[in-house]
Amino acid sequence: MQPFQRAHIDTVVQLAAQGADAPAAQAHDEVIRQSWLRCVQQHALDPTRMQEAVILPSARLREHQDQLEAFLHIARHGLESLYQQVAGMGYVVLLTDARGITVDFLGDLQPADHLHRAGLTLGADWSEPRAGTCGVGTCISTGQALTVHLDDHFDATHIPLTCTTAPVFDATGRLNAVLDISAMSAPQAKASQHLALQMVKLFAHQIENADFLHRFRSEWILRLAPAPQFLDVNPDYLLAIDAQGRVIGHNRRAQLLWESDGRRPLLGRAYEQVLDAPFVELGRFVQARPSDQRAVMLAGGRQLLFMTATPPPVRPAAPAAPRERQRLPAPLVALSGGDAMLDRQIERAARLVNSPMSLLVTGETGTGKEFFAKALHASSERRARPFIAVNCAAIPETLIESELFGYLPGSFSGAGPRAKRGLIQEADGGTLFLDEIGDMPRPLQARLLRVLAEREVLPVGATRAVAVNIRVIAATHCDLEALVREGRFRDDLYYRLNGARFHLPPLRERADIGWVVDTLLGAGSDGIAPEARQLLLARPWPGNLRELRNVLDYARAVRGDGPVQLADLPEWSPAATRPLPSTRQAAPAGKGDSEDAAALLQALRAAHWNVSAVARGLGLSRMTLYRRMKRWGIVSPNQSDSPALH
Repeated sequence: MQPFQRAHIDTVVQLAAQGADAPAAQAHDEVIRQSWLRCVQQHALDPTRMQEAVILPSARLREHQDQLEAFLHIARHGLESLYQQVAGMGYVVLLTDARGITVDFLGDLQPADHLHRAGLTLGADWSEPRAGTCGVGTCISTGQALTVHLDDHFDATHIPLTCTTAPVFDATGRLNAVLDISAMSAPQAKASQHLALQMVKLFAHQIENADFLHRFRSEWILRLAPAPQFLDVNPDYLLAIDAQGRVIGHNRRAQLLWESDGRRPLLGRAYEQVLDAPFVELGRFVQARPSDQRAVMLAGGRQLLFMTATPPPVRPAAPAAPRERQRLPAPLVALSGGDAMLDRQIERAARLVNSPMSLLVTGETGTGKEFFAKALHASSERRARPFIAVNCAAIPETLIESELFGYLPGSFSGAGPRAKRGLIQEADGGTLFLDEIGDMPRPLQARLLRVLAEREVLPVGATRAVAVNIRVIAATHCDLEALVREGRFRDDLYYRLNGARFHLPPLRERADIGWVVDTLLGAGSDGIAPEARQLLLARPWPGNLRELRNVLDYARAVRGDGPVQLADLPEWSPAATRPLPSTRQAAPAGKGDSEDAAALLQALRAAHWNVSAVARGLGLSRMTLYRRMKRWGIVSPNQSDSPALH
C-alpha cells in the first residue's frame, strides 16, 4: 500500500467516525462526502479494504447488453463522436446501464491489462454498492453529472483515476444509462476536468435526444428552444404528443424546465396545460414557416420559447397484414430453418438492413458469414447495386493495396498502362464485404480507416480522392480484440467496423441441421435415408457448412437412384470411422451391460438393421440408440464392406 493510499483511507475512516463535517474531508465536495457516508452506512463497504474492479463474465455481460440492444445502436454514434474529441488524451469512453455495468467501451485496447485491472473495460461493475464512490456509481445515486477525481474515490485502489460522467435519461424521465470518460492519470486539480464535464453533458444530451426521436418517430414531436436560431439544429427541449394532445414523452431538459417551479410531472399533461396555445392550431408550428415566427409561451406566461412541430408520418389506411404477421426479409429468412440463436441474429439484422453503420460478422470458418452478408445486401435498398466480396487473406500482400484502392497508369512497377478501378470503387452504391479482415496488413488498415471515415478512396499514384457510397460488412473467424491487444490490428479501425456485431453459431450447435441437409440437397433430390441422415446429424462438423456441402456433393455424385445411403458418404465421414462389425462387438467392456447389448443386437438383426424401427420399438430416440450402439461396439453392416451379421 502506498503512503497516499494510506492517507486517503485515514480520511475516509475519520469521516465515517465523525460525519460529513470531519475536518480531514473538507477538501472534498459535499456530494463526495455524502457518497462516502453512503458507502459506509448503507453499502457496508470497508474503506481499509482495497479491491480491483469487478468484471462480469461475458455471458452475464451479454444479458445486460441485450436489455439495451436498440438503445446501444443509437448511442454508438454518440460514443464514437465523443471519443474522437478525446482520442490521444488518455481517455476511454464508457457507457453503462442503469445498474452500473459497462455495456459499451471505446479506447485504446493495446495496454489492456492495466485498463482491465482498473475496470476500464466491458463488463465492469461501477455501481456504488460494489465499487464505492466513483463517477458512474455516484452519478446513478444522485442523478447528477459530476467528476470523481483521484482521491474523491472511496476505494483507494481507484485513486489514480479521474472519471467524469453524465446521466442519460429515457423519455419518461427514468435513468437509462451513464456516459463516462475516464483516464488513468490526470493533473492534480479537479478543475482540469471542467471541459470534460461539459463535453460529457453535451453528448449525453444528444444521445437522449436521438433515442427520444427514434422512440417517438410515429407521434407528434415538438422541438423547443429559447432562441429561434438553433431551434431546428439543436433544440433544448423535446416533447412527444399523442393524437389526443397528451404528453407521452419528453427529454430530461424539458422535465427540468417544467418542474423548476414545483409543477407536477409532464407525462399525461394536456397540450394546453404545457403551452399557451390550442392543440388544434399545432399545424401553424410546422417547419415550413420561419423559425422566428413560431413563438409560443409556456402555460402561465412564464417563458417565451420557439417551437417546431413535426407531425407523425401518414399511415396506410389498410395495412397489408397485421403487425405481428409482418415478414422478415426473405433473403434473411432463407438462412435458418428454426435455430433460435441464428433466428435472433436474423431479427437483429433485419432492423439494420438499411442502416449506414458498418457491420462485423464473426464465427468459425465455414459458418456462412458471406451468405449472411449477401442476405443483408439482398434485403437492403442497395440490392440493385454491386455486392463486392474481398477475401483479405487470399490476395497477396503485395497486391492487396492496388486491388482494393485501384491505381493510375505507371504508378508502381508492374502497373498496367491503363488506370484500374479498385474493388472499393467497384462497390460504389452497394456493399463491400471484407472477409477475413483480421488478415489485412496493418499498413493498409489506416487507409481503410480513411475510407470508412471519409467515404472516399485514393487510388495508388493519385493525388485526388474519389468519393464512394458503400456499406461495409466485415467478417472474421479471429478474435479481433486479441489482435488489437497484440498490436496486429488497429483499435480505431476495429471500432469503425464494429458498429453492430453478429455471431453465427457453428453447425454442431444449430438445432436445424436436418433442415440444412435438406436445403443443401435441393428440392429435386430423392432425399436421404434415415440412417445416413442420423449420422450426419451426429457429426461434429469442424468445417461447418462448407464441410457439409462437400459431403453432400460427394454423396450425390456417387449414389445411384433413390435417396442418399450410408454407403454414399465419403470415406472420412462417420460411416467410415466406425469399427468393423464382428460377432465379438456385441460384448461390451462392462459385464453388467452384456444382456442389454445382446438384446439390442438381436433386435437390430431382426429389423434388418432398420435403426429407426428399432428405436421406435424401444421407445428411444435414434440419437440415443446410436450412442448405445457406439458404446457397445455394435455397427450396422451397411457401414462397411464386411458381411452382414444374420
